Amino acid sequence: GGAGFPTSIKVNLGDHQRVEQLLINAVECEPYITADDRLMRERAEQIVTGIHILQYLLNPRRTLIGIEDNKPEAISAIKRACKGSDIEVRVVPTKYPSGGEKQLIQLLTGKEVASGQLPAQVGVVCQNVGTAYAIKRAVCDGEPLVSRVTTLTGDGVSQPGNYEVLLGTPVRDLLAHGNLAGLDIGRLVMGGPMMGFTLHNPGVPVVKTTNCIIAASPEELPEPPPEQPCIRCGSCAEVCPANLLPQQLYWHAKNDDLEKAQHHNLMDCIECGACAYVCPSHIPLVQYYRYAKGEVRQQAADQVKADKARQRFEARQARIEQEQAEKEARRQARLEANRKKKEAGPAAASTVDVAALKQASLDASKAYKAAVKAAKIAEAEGADNLAELKAEADQLKAVALSWS
Repeated sequence: GGAGFPTSIKVNLGDHQRVEQLLINAVECEPYITADDRLMRERAEQIVTGIHILQYLLNPRRTLIGIEDNKPEAISAIKRACKGSDIEVRVVPTKYPSGGEKQLIQLLTGKEVASGQLPAQVGVVCQNVGTAYAIKRAVCDGEPLVSRVTTLTGDGVSQPGNYEVLLGTPVRDLLAHGNLAGLDIGRLVMGGPMMGFTLHNPGVPVVKTTNCIIAASPEELPEPPPEQPCIRCGSCAEVCPANLLPQQLYWHAKNDDLEKAQHHNLMDCIECGACAYVCPSHIPLVQYYRYAKGEVRQQAADQVKADKARQRFEARQARIEQEQAEKEARRQARLEANRKKKEAGPAAASTVDVAALKQASLDASKAYKAAVKAAKIAEAEGADNLAELKAEADQLKAVALSWS
């Protein structure tokens, strides 16, 4: 899908999470982009096979496909492929940005995913049609995701269309394949005109989320007018699909007041660009939000790094203190032993029977020598118990050494 969220996480839910609805997002509401439309027209059966695999993995109560009403050929192809199955095809109005995950969930199910929640927490899993197609290729054909359908469009190319492009292909090669009309390209955009971003180097590769490349002429996508001060008209708040306060987010992002920006649910912004599109002051609001989001993520990453460094430091200090404590304990034990030895003095030494110790050592030595002699005799005679005699000699040797 557009966000590139790993499919493996979405289909590996906990036992406590019940999937009520599986939604297949076929809403391609942004202008210029027709990659999913073409994919549904030509490979509808493979998409439905991928949906069946998702149904097997998630076991949802209902499965819904949302398609815009401006795609009649794709609707017909998907309906034919779904015939006889329990998959429901829902036709929705063409209205930007209804292709957003949370917006589509609310449109098809009436459920609202609250701030900070994931769709799975309300019993919904949403997947893109391109994801369903890739799942079929992976499971049934054993083919990993090595290519995707990408829309190549704009006045800068003479052969616009949808191409299946290998991941990693430089954008300049894709432009050459589409017969780049001329070198005078006003803007080169990856993605749609609303949510896409400008490419300053055509050598960047096509990636998993590259659904569109726009080679626009200066007249097609002109440079925006200079930014003017905010007049507080409120138009941005009226069009925000996430029901945020773009004006407040703008002020906080501009002033680097990230805490207040997060308090106004900055991370819930889907960066659809609707607020910037209607702004009469031509303020690039989405750029401010993207900057603020990047700073928030960087701060979070720095905090995690700092916490790990603190944990390592505390663990090292605890280890050093423990080693010092053990060392001090050993030193105190030695001092105590020496003190007791000195206190005992000659009296303790007199209690030891030196003569008895010498006699025990002499007896052990004699026994060892006798065992060695017996082993040598047995070895010369080829006796069967040679191994036993040698073992006994070794044991006596150890006893003799202990007395020495």
